[in-house]
Amino acid sequence: MRLATIKQHGEERAAVVHDGRVYSVKDINSTFQHSWAEDLFGLITTADISRLQEWYDSEGAEVLAKLDGTARTEVECGPLYRHPRKIWGIGLNYVEHAADLSEKAPNTEPASFMKPDTTIIGEKDTILLPPQSKRTTAEAELGVIIGKECKNVEEEDAIHYVAGYTTIIDMTAEDILEKNPRYLTRSKSFDTFFSFGPELVTPDEVDDVMKLEVSTMINGSLHRKNVVSNMTFTPWNLVSFHSKVMTLLPGDIISTGTPGAVVIRDGDVVSCEINGFTPLVNQVKNA
Repeated sequence: MRLATIKQHGEERAAVVHDGRVYSVKDINSTFQHSWAEDLFGLITTADISRLQEWYDSEGAEVLAKLDGTARTEVECGPLYRHPRKIWGIGLNYVEHAADLSEKAPNTEPASFMKPDTTIIGEKDTILLPPQSKRTTAEAELGVIIGKECKNVEEEDAIHYVAGYTTIIDMTAEDILEKNPRYLTRSKSFDTFFSFGPELVTPDEVDDVMKLEVSTMINGSLHRKNVVSNMTFTPWNLVSFHSKVMTLLPGDIISTGTPGAVVIRDGDVVSCEINGFTPLVNQVKNA
């Protein structure tokens, strides 16, 4: 199943994406007499996403095909949601990316950091380059969305705590970071520095996460790509590791690291492409 947050009548509403068309959960509730949460964060935090999935798998996909949904190309999507409890970012998780920065990739524990929700934007929103930075980079990443509370979860069980995956573009004021590694949080936390969506792809839609290719694109051209299996720390390791640091909650996001960061400038268009996922695209402007 694929879910998005669409902008409809001045509100941001959860929607099922099926066969190139979208169907708001509000309309699904009304038509089929369900009472599921009508925003995506609510679907995840109430576990309604599991009930929606069961309905979709048993009959929903078939009946939706008979309804008049809206073409995906005709709707505007926002970020999947705006206020997760936590956003974890993972630095230098591909060895090749560490080499780009002349740094040694961590090989015993992931190099993680946190971002505030004020960084969040969605599909086609504008990344604003802050005047404090003269070299900001954009980084395409695979995002893992936690589906239920987990604490001290083992790696082999981690997939059972995942609601789905998404495309992410993470920004870094790289010149600020290079001044001092203790400036990491500031370099990652400017407004518009975290784009995610436009779709949440549930685990059943992905045959093998380790075979996914993640690509950082700039102005329609490939900057760098790599396959998830080349991560130093797999998505399951990241879920397990961080669940042993703090309780992970439904809707928490783990951005698993980039195959390569690209410097972005006013007028650029940057995108995250993952095979089988709808691309995430954002334009860039000076603040």
